[in-house]
Parts: sequence; C-alpha cells; structure tokens
Amino acid sequence: MPDSPPPAPRHRIATRSVPVQSPWRWLARGAQDLRRAPLPGLLHGLGCTLFGLALFAVAGSHFWLLAGAFSGFLLVAPVVATGLYAVSRAIERGEPATLGTALAAWIPRDRRLVVFGLLLALAGTGWVLTSAGLITSFAPAPVRDPMSFLRVVVLGPSPWLFSAWLVLGGVLAAPVFASSVVTIPLLLDRRVGVAEAVHASWRVVVDNPVAMALWAFVIMTLSALAIALALVGLVVVVPLLAHASWHAYRDLVEPAGSDEMERG
Repeated sequence: MPDSPPPAPRHRIATRSVPVQSPWRWLARGAQDLRRAPLPGLLHGLGCTLFGLALFAVAGSHFWLLAGAFSGFLLVAPVVATGLYAVSRAIERGEPATLGTALAAWIPRDRRLVVFGLLLALAGTGWVLTSAGLITSFAPAPVRDPMSFLRVVVLGPSPWLFSAWLVLGGVLAAPVFASSVVTIPLLLDRRVGVAEAVHASWRVVVDNPVAMALWAFVIMTLSALAIALALVGLVVVVPLLAHASWHAYRDLVEPAGSDEMERG
C-alpha cells in the first residue's frame, strides 16, 4: 500500500457555530446530492441492507448479538459513507460524480483513513461484546428474538438491565459520535493528521451542543426507522445521511486556506 500524502504542518482547524436547525438543511442538501447521483448512494444502501440480512441469517437466534451488531454498525457508519463523501465533494466541485468516484475513495492508499476506520471498528466490536456479555450474564431467561428481548430485558423482572444496556451504549456512542462527526470528511478533504481531525470534531460538538444533539437524534431515528422497515429503508437512508454528513462537515468546518487545500 503506497504511503499516504504527508500531513500538512500542525495547525488549528477553524470550526464554526451553526444554527440549531442546521440538520434539516443538511438533510435537504443530502437529498439533492442523492437525486443528482443516485447510483453510488443506492448501491451503498443496498450493500448495507444485504449486510443486515446476512446478520439476521447468522445471528437471528441470538438477538442480544444482533442488537449489539446493529448498534455497533451505527458506530462505524462514517467509514461506510467514505465513498459517498467523495461523491458529494465531486458534485460540489462540478466534477463527474459516478460509482467510480465512490469506489476510488475505498482504495486504501491513505493510511490516516485506514487507521481511523480500524479505531471505529474496534469501538463497534467492543460494544457488540459488551452488549452480548451484559445480556447473557444478567438476563433471567434466554434472549433469542425481538419479542423475548422485549419480554425479558425491556419489561422483565430486572428493570435495571435495560437501563444499564442503554446507558452503556450511550457511554460508548457519545464519545465515538463526537470523535467522528466530521473526522472522515476532514481526512478525505485535507492533509491533516488523525489527532487534529478528531480534535476538530470534538470542538464542533462542544461549540454546537444542541445542534449536534439534534443531528445525533436524526441519525438514530432515521436509522431505526430504516431497520424497522425490514432493513429496506437502509437503501435510501444510508446515502441520505452520508451526503448530509458531508454538508454538515462543510458547514461546521471553515474552508481550508491556500496552504492546506484539498488533495487532488
């Protein structure tokens, strides 16, 4: 694997404060990108749907594992969207936005993207194992399907179990969200280090707590609805959120200066 371009000299990435209602604008812009270049987005969404169906086939009889896997998938979703960030950038530049544009972003020539992707994968795996360990250790009866999860965990004799499951998920998801909300688009777009990109992502969240909380809620709600629609909703929701996330990055991070322009 060829070396990635060397990062630019260390600098403070300028971020912006945005109006609370900004997530709705990001969704509208994401929908425009999806209409302008539907093939890459819909194929990404179809791939996520097929992956979800494969999870059901493998772990359908172990709902605790299935629930952890799907929620873990949300943690690594920014990596899945990498190709669609490139598509939105191409549309923004007036360049051809094709399936090839998206696939080119997946070529692992940039070690920074690979490193951050592995970190997110480790976080997702950690949550799957934590979820499985919690449910199997403390559930008073086997949990094999959604109904038994509802009966045994959500409405069971140990009400603390579901609360603990939610709290643990939130404890992991919150810092992962803060660390990744603009990190991968930033790494794709500029020659900055992983630590600098993550630091900028945290500043974005700290400076825009309400808007970022709304954005996290929108992501979780649309993802849950897509999964509830027999996973078919992922075909549209995945690319919609991916393109919207690019526009979130553009709103939340100041454009690069002449000395840190985007890679060609």
